[in-house]
Amino acid sequence: MTDDERLLASERVQQSLIAVSGATRFMSGILMGTAMAVYVGRSGSEFAVSMVLTAYFLGMTVFAPFWGAVADVTGRRRAVMVATGLLATLAVLPLTVVDGVWGPIGLRALYAVFAVGFGPVMLAIVSERGGAEGRGQSLGFYNSARGAGFAGGQLVVGVLLGLLVPASLYLVIAAVSLLSTAAAALVADPTPSTDRDPDAGEVLAEVRRRLLPAVDDREHLRTNGLWVLYVALALRNMTVLGVMSLMPVYLTRDVLFAEVVLAGVALPPETVMGALLAINPAGQTVFMYLFGRIADAAGRKPLIVVGMAGSGLFAVVEAVATVPGGLLARTLVAGAGLVVIAAAFSAMTTGALAFIGDVAPAARESELMGLRSTAKGVGGVLGPPIIGGVATVAGIEAAFAVGSTLAVLAAGLAFAGLVESGPVAPDPSPAPGDD
Repeated sequence: MTDDERLLASERVQQSLIAVSGATRFMSGILMGTAMAVYVGRSGSEFAVSMVLTAYFLGMTVFAPFWGAVADVTGRRRAVMVATGLLATLAVLPLTVVDGVWGPIGLRALYAVFAVGFGPVMLAIVSERGGAEGRGQSLGFYNSARGAGFAGGQLVVGVLLGLLVPASLYLVIAAVSLLSTAAAALVADPTPSTDRDPDAGEVLAEVRRRLLPAVDDREHLRTNGLWVLYVALALRNMTVLGVMSLMPVYLTRDVLFAEVVLAGVALPPETVMGALLAINPAGQTVFMYLFGRIADAAGRKPLIVVGMAGSGLFAVVEAVATVPGGLLARTLVAGAGLVVIAAAFSAMTTGALAFIGDVAPAARESELMGLRSTAKGVGGVLGPPIIGGVATVAGIEAAFAVGSTLAVLAAGLAFAGLVESGPVAPDPSPAPGDD
């Protein structure tokens, strides 16, 4: 092993590469999503704005488990991350010349087809690095980096919207996406590899079998109520993603009705919007690490249930953000709601990822991490148009309040249907004398 290889293999360097690749991958996605929502909102309806997020999750629903299964079948996880990352970067470039409402939304969906290849594969690598005892902490570290990328993206996009024309902003997004791919190419893969080199036909057949398993090949989905987790995640994400799809427009148009003056400087609504939306991912960088430790000490299920219930509370808080008459009070209420969702999302996500890592067979871990993204994608496909449609008819505040009920239902389902899987779970072996 050369000196350069030893340096790349060191724990600190690998953690840095994982952090950079994760942060920049999600930064590029949030830069695109928030900027496009603002651009579409200038000439389109609330429903059209909500479709910006739906377009992304249409791609996620199908292709996150697809790429995860390809990675598992071939054993070439790093190659999958690099290839999909490069294709996602190329998909950004046409946005520099395409205008209007539905053309950019279609390109957003194409970007998602490839960008979602990163998440399930990197999650499997990070989960394997943590092992049984440190999985929660390892996933917490990765998600903290992911949250930092989101926060940076939200802060930067609010400023760039006022400085750059759309074409230049989309070039910045492509550059950030390319940086993520370069870092991912240097990440070491400790997950089990296959001893065979399947051809394209074999890969597609195995992927099809995994994505559409036969009735007798679904036992792994019943372990500790795993299928219940996926259903609950879909319901919860209908609430949160439906609300978040309208937040850029809601904040700039309804909550922030004038410039915010801070230390004698008048800040436009777009800049304040970016700062407010950054509260959620910035909070995640702290909460993810904290809840990673809690997941290892107190179990996965409590975090999942509390996180889903807190997601419903977030929607209610945002629904009342326009009630105060003063601009400062409105801003504080909206910010408080985003703190709530930062904590709720961190608890739920850390618990869910550790839960999946606990119960997933080693050969299907990327696949099942990808299926979590599919559940999130179902919420992202259904939630935004439903809440966007209600908002078009009854107003955004009413839509947020109605949407909160789905997250509460998800929390109840998780409480009733999940069986603790972590180190604190009771020994499932029968007691002496039991049959």
